[in-house]
Amino acid sequence: MPLVTIKTGEGDRHIEFCPGQSLREILDSTSFRVRSGCRGTGACGLCRVNVRTNDPAGPSLIERAYLSEDQIASGVRLACQIKPEQDIEVTVLNREPVSSWRAMPGASRRFTRLASELLRSPGNAYGAAVDIGTTHISVSFYDLSTGEWFAGRHGLNPQACFGADVVTRLIAYNESREAARTLRGLIIDAIGSAAMDMAVREGIGLEQVVKVTLVGNTAMLAVFSGRNCDLLLQPAYWMAPIGCVPENPRELSATWGIHPEAIIEVVQPLAGFVGSDLLAGAVGTKLVEEEPGALLIDFGTNSEIALWDGESLWVTSAAGGPAFEGCGISCGIPGGPGAISQVREHPGGAGPPGGACPNFEDVIFWNKLACSDLEFRTIDDERPIGLCGSGIVDLIACLVRSGQLTSIGRFSPEVPQGGIVLLNGDRQQLRLTKKDVDIFQRAKAAIFAGVQVMLSMAKLTPGQLRRVYIGGAFGHFLNRENARQIGLLPDLESNAIELCGNFALGGCEELLMSEDSGKTLNKIKSKTRLINMAQCAEFDDFFMEGLYLGTWRDCNRRW
Repeated sequence: MPLVTIKTGEGDRHIEFCPGQSLREILDSTSFRVRSGCRGTGACGLCRVNVRTNDPAGPSLIERAYLSEDQIASGVRLACQIKPEQDIEVTVLNREPVSSWRAMPGASRRFTRLASELLRSPGNAYGAAVDIGTTHISVSFYDLSTGEWFAGRHGLNPQACFGADVVTRLIAYNESREAARTLRGLIIDAIGSAAMDMAVREGIGLEQVVKVTLVGNTAMLAVFSGRNCDLLLQPAYWMAPIGCVPENPRELSATWGIHPEAIIEVVQPLAGFVGSDLLAGAVGTKLVEEEPGALLIDFGTNSEIALWDGESLWVTSAAGGPAFEGCGISCGIPGGPGAISQVREHPGGAGPPGGACPNFEDVIFWNKLACSDLEFRTIDDERPIGLCGSGIVDLIACLVRSGQLTSIGRFSPEVPQGGIVLLNGDRQQLRLTKKDVDIFQRAKAAIFAGVQVMLSMAKLTPGQLRRVYIGGAFGHFLNRENARQIGLLPDLESNAIELCGNFALGGCEELLMSEDSGKTLNKIKSKTRLINMAQCAEFDDFFMEGLYLGTWRDCNRRW
């Protein structure tokens, strides 16, 4: 793929891109956003960059209206007017202040327009789809009058300061009214901040937002609505519906600054431990329209799983902890700039210390780990600060193949007692410890056991699985073969395992743009059968099998 090389005072940054996007859109997905106030039409003249490229396309008429001949001759252009087809070097001249929100790539789907004129909104009317996750919050805007995607933002859930997992946050919420107000306010303000970021940058008024549809895991929806958080700490309610409808939606409209009569829909969770994010995932993947043996896994702090057997949708959750989000592991971080997202063996042997390995087309992306002949790459080509979930999967798979890590999760004798040093920088050291491996094994085993129990309930064998849908931020960079080799995913061909990204948000977008979302949801709910893993006698046995770092065929007694 062609590259955008961003020239900075701290060194170059390299971004892969697909031809067809404007340079502004490419930069929007990074922390090097260029200022803009017209949604890329060129009307504001703010998105100024200096470029070096062999692309023969010259400046547009819009650029000539804003830039002098001397500026154009020196390489100054408007980022929104450039659609690079090949490698390009860029210096951002008018950089947007760093935001906690990252732009998401545009959705390719187009929906039927809604009758938004009934909502008496000035100008075009917009709708927002919101996925509230434990680690991340994602927001998409759609133009309701055309059915087209408008803009999207993705960022960390600021509640992380109260704990990485939902149980810790629920305990904090129930400790005091002040903590409850703070936790709820953090989610509400974060959604408002993402919406404001899009409105300002894309040149619309928030009062034009007339509909908001929200999904999420049950704990996050309960905190958002300010209702029933105490019930989620009681096992008696784990299989029961939990009401998560805000008591005063108008309060939310006023806080966000959207249309005062905006419709605010919170898609209700299935139960205390299965949220509406899984329902939305089933909508987005059309799971109940598949052949029997379709599996959906939403990896996260609370991983939710659904299995379609042709008649029933078996649903459960696996408390794997935050390992898949890069949390709880000493060298782990959530996916973001500087997170090591991919690790691989260096095919050509040892490369230059700390440098890039030669003889590869993607030479500028890959750098050498300190521990062995392994290479890594980071998100946005930023300086490495830790491993996100997909990087941890790759690393463990590589160590198992090299013999430095055994299939039962023990380091080989030549590994120092403190673990494997991955990077030894001036400011920090990244090290994979035995405890880190244990945490990952337990998270993996919880997923394995959850799937095995559901297969048993549905009277299916692992060999009858036909398709697997993977969701969550974790799945964005996931190497399916590495995940299969260490038993995180079943033994299927890679083309039968689909990395869907945030399918909860995708399903939420469908519900936002549907005139009859209730009918769609009721159809899925009528086929759903909940499984409480705490009441399954087989779970512990499957969990022990799932600790094994090998394929499902290696560790599954029923294959």
